[in-house]
Amino acid sequence: MPVQLSSHAQVLVAERLRAAGCVFAEDEAQLLVAAALTPAALEDMLGRRVAGLPLEQILGWAEFCGLRIAVEPGVFVPRRRTEFLASKAIDLARLVDGSPVAVDLCCGSGAVAAALADAVSGLELYAADIDPAAVRCARRNLGTAGQVHEGDLYAALPIDLRGRVDVLVANAPYVPTGAIGMMPPEARLHEPRAALDGGTDGLDIQRRVVDAAHEWLAPGGYLLVETGPSQLNETARIFEGNSFAAQAAYSAELDAAVVVGTILRK
Repeated sequence: MPVQLSSHAQVLVAERLRAAGCVFAEDEAQLLVAAALTPAALEDMLGRRVAGLPLEQILGWAEFCGLRIAVEPGVFVPRRRTEFLASKAIDLARLVDGSPVAVDLCCGSGAVAAALADAVSGLELYAADIDPAAVRCARRNLGTAGQVHEGDLYAALPIDLRGRVDVLVANAPYVPTGAIGMMPPEARLHEPRAALDGGTDGLDIQRRVVDAAHEWLAPGGYLLVETGPSQLNETARIFEGNSFAAQAAYSAELDAAVVVGTILRK
């Protein structure tokens, strides 16, 4: 059972978090207190958070699309803004007749794939990531709902998926290399650089994803890529330069940007 603390004690926890720079100190204090089994465990969790570790890695989970996604230390933490990508992928998968085939590239903990599995019935689901720790985490989150493969983008996928994918989702890293040092310490120090660094302009991995997507998409299939709001137009141009009709979408609520592409037919 979680430790029972007075409301005053919870206020003290929040004060320590606020002093450490945590913007949502009260909410975090409530979550830490609820998760702690003993006062000693609470002190340990609080100490790690004050030291800069991501809250989700301390708790062992992140909330995403109404689900609790297991997050292990050192694994990229799913952001709430990525719910915009997931919701668009879900909507498109539901339009597919029969059993849709979906792939989550650069899946990290498997949050988008898990949201798809939860929301779309009859889904044939695959996920892939280059980071072994992320793959282990994604397998925990998907269970029997889908297959998770380790490898570099499409090289990780079963070859018989070529030409069969109805919904291809990629939350590829899109932070420019030069901006990594300006990220919050909890991201740049405690999440894998490969999950953040998108090259000089942040779009190197996106280019690779879009360039090879034609080989994997089924006729009428969709490619969805999350990007930074300031990069939205350039990501759309990458799609268009690879013979995709591109639709750029932005959510002001989540400050999230996604490009959805369909192959242009000659």
